[in-house]
Amino acid sequence: MAGRINDEDVKAVRDAVPIDAVVSEYLQLRNAGGGNLKGLCPFHDEKSPSFQVSPSKGFFHCFGCQEGGDTITFVMKVDHLSFSEAVERLAGQAGITLRYEEGGYNPSHQRGERIRLVEAHKVAADWYAEQLASGPEADTGRIFLAERGFDQAAAVHFGVGYSPQGWDHLTRYLRGKGFTDKELLLSGLSQEGRRGPIDRFRGRLMWPIRDIGGDVVGFGARKLYEADNGPKYLNTPDTAIYKKSNVLYGIDLAKKDIAKSSRAVVVEGYTDVMACHLAGVTTAIATCGTAFGGDHIKILRRLLMDNGSARVIFTFDGDAAGQKAALRAFEDDQKFAAETYIAIAPDGMDPCELRLAKGDDAVADLAEPRTPLFEFALRQIVLRYDLDTPAGRAAALDEAAPIVARIKNSGAQHEVAVQLAGLLGILDTQFVVKRVAQLARWARDRGGRGPAPQSRDSRPYDAAPGPRSSGPALTLRNPVYATERELLKLALQRPELASPAFDAYGVDEFTAAPYAAVRQTIMDAGGAEYGIQDPQEYLVRVREAAPDDQVRAMVTELAVEPIMRRTVDEVYAGTVLVQVRRRAVERRIRDIQSQMTRLSTGGDPAQLAAVQNELWVLQQYDQALQGQGAAAL
Repeated sequence: MAGRINDEDVKAVRDAVPIDAVVSEYLQLRNAGGGNLKGLCPFHDEKSPSFQVSPSKGFFHCFGCQEGGDTITFVMKVDHLSFSEAVERLAGQAGITLRYEEGGYNPSHQRGERIRLVEAHKVAADWYAEQLASGPEADTGRIFLAERGFDQAAAVHFGVGYSPQGWDHLTRYLRGKGFTDKELLLSGLSQEGRRGPIDRFRGRLMWPIRDIGGDVVGFGARKLYEADNGPKYLNTPDTAIYKKSNVLYGIDLAKKDIAKSSRAVVVEGYTDVMACHLAGVTTAIATCGTAFGGDHIKILRRLLMDNGSARVIFTFDGDAAGQKAALRAFEDDQKFAAETYIAIAPDGMDPCELRLAKGDDAVADLAEPRTPLFEFALRQIVLRYDLDTPAGRAAALDEAAPIVARIKNSGAQHEVAVQLAGLLGILDTQFVVKRVAQLARWARDRGGRGPAPQSRDSRPYDAAPGPRSSGPALTLRNPVYATERELLKLALQRPELASPAFDAYGVDEFTAAPYAAVRQTIMDAGGAEYGIQDPQEYLVRVREAAPDDQVRAMVTELAVEPIMRRTVDEVYAGTVLVQVRRRAVERRIRDIQSQMTRLSTGGDPAQLAAVQNELWVLQQYDQALQGQGAAAL
C-alpha cells in the first residue's frame, strides 16, 4: 500500500509552484483586474472567459462551471490524476523530494501510476535520442532526416530518436531502471511476446509526443526498412496517459507563440511541424495519426482565447486525401470563434517538401492566411457538378446551401450565401440568400424552439455566480446579499482588515444560506484571526474545513472574485462590517416589534417590559452604529 505524503511536503509543493505558471501551461491567461488573471475554462466549453486565477492567493475558480481549488486541485482535474500523483508531478517540477509515511519512500512502488508511466516515457525518449545520436545501427534514420533537410541539431531540438531492430533492447533497459513488466505494458512501450514483454517499436525513427504540459506521453514511429511489415507510421496505442484525439504534436513548443500571436498552423505530419518551426513558423502543430477533431479544437481555443483576430490555418496536401481532410476540418469550423483558412502549397507539396525545394521563405509564405476554409470547401463541392446546366447548378446548390446555413453568424452567413451564388453562376443572388436562410430556420426548428439556457454572458451583470439552490436566486440586486458576499470576500482575502470584528459575527447574521455556510466554515477553520497568524495556510485550511464540495467551491469563488472597491482599506472594511451588522440589528428590531404587538393584547406585563427594554437597547445600538460606524462594533 502506497505511503501517505508528508503534510509539510504537500505544503512545500503548494507554495513552491505558482498557480499561474501551472495554469498557463494549459491555456492563455490575461489580466482580469484586481491582480487576477482570466482565460477560457479547460473544464467546460465557453466562448467568453469565466475562469479566473488569483496568483496571490494560489487559487483558481470558474464562474461558469464552479470548478475551483488550488494548484494541486487544478493538476488533478486537468490531467485526471489522484491527489498523490498531482503532488508528485508538481514536486518533480519544483525539485522537491517527497517523504512518505507508513513505511517510508519507495519510488518504484509508491509513486502514482500516471507519474510512473510518464517517467518511463521520459527515460525511453532520452534512450531513443541517444541511439539516434551515436548508435551504429541508426545510420538509416540519420540519412532519412538529412534527406529531408534536418541535421542533428534539429533532431535534438525536437527530441527525435531511433528504436533499434532487436526484440527487447528498450524493454531490458527500462527493467534495469526499475520499471516493472506491468508498467512497460501499460505504457505501450512494450507489448506481449511469446516469452514475455518485447519492444513495441523496432527499427523505426521515433518522434516523442508531448502533452501541453511538456510531458512525453507517447511516440510516433516511422518505418525505415522494407522488411518491416508494419504500417508506415505506428503510434502509441491509447493508454492511461495517451489519447490520440487529445494530443497535438508540437503543442509544447508552439503554445506560447500561438497564445502570443493568436494564430495556429495545422499541418499533417511530424516532419511538416519540424520544417515549419525551422522556417520560423513556430505556431505549427499536427495531429497524431487521426483526423483533426473536436478535442483538438478545445486545446487550440483555450490558447487562442477566441478573440476576434485569431486565425487558424490548415495546410493539406493537394491530393484527394488532403482535400478530404480539409472538408472534415470544415465540418468543425463553426466550433471555432477564430477565422479558419486553408493553404495548399504549389504542386501539392507538403511543408517539408516545400522547404527542401524552395527554402524557408516559401514555408513562411504558405502559412499566411489567404483562402477561407469555407470558400475552399464550397469550391470543392461546386467542382463536382456541371454548372453549365440548370440541373447541375440546382444539385450543387442543394449540397452547398445546407453547409452555408450552418454558419452561426447571420452577417457572415449572408455574405457567404452571396459568394455561393457567384460560384454557382446564379444571377438571382437573393434566391440563394433566401434558400440558405430558410434552411437555417428549418435546422433551428428541428432542434426545438424551447427557451435557450441562460449563458453566463446573458446573465444580468450583477447576478451572483456560485452554487444554485432551490430557494430564491441570489442576485447582487439585493443589497443584503451583496454586502454579505463582500464581507466574506474581505474575511477571506483581507483578514487583517476584517478581524477581530468579523469573528464576533454570528452565522445568523448572514441571510443567504450559502453565505451562512461559508461563515460557519471560516469559524471552524479558526476564524479570520488565523488568516493574520498564517496567511499562506489560511485559505487552504478554510477549504479543508468546508463540509461539502458546494461550500468548498463557494469559498474558492469568494477567495478569487475581486473585491468591489478599487481602494480596499480599513475604512471600506469598516463600512461593510457596519452594513451587515446594522441589517442584522434591524431584522431583530422588526422581530421584537412584532412580538410587542402580540404581547400588548393580553400578554404577560413582565415579559412585555423585558421586550420593550431589549428594543430600546437595540435602537440605541443601531443609532451608535449609524453615527459612530465601525467604532461601535
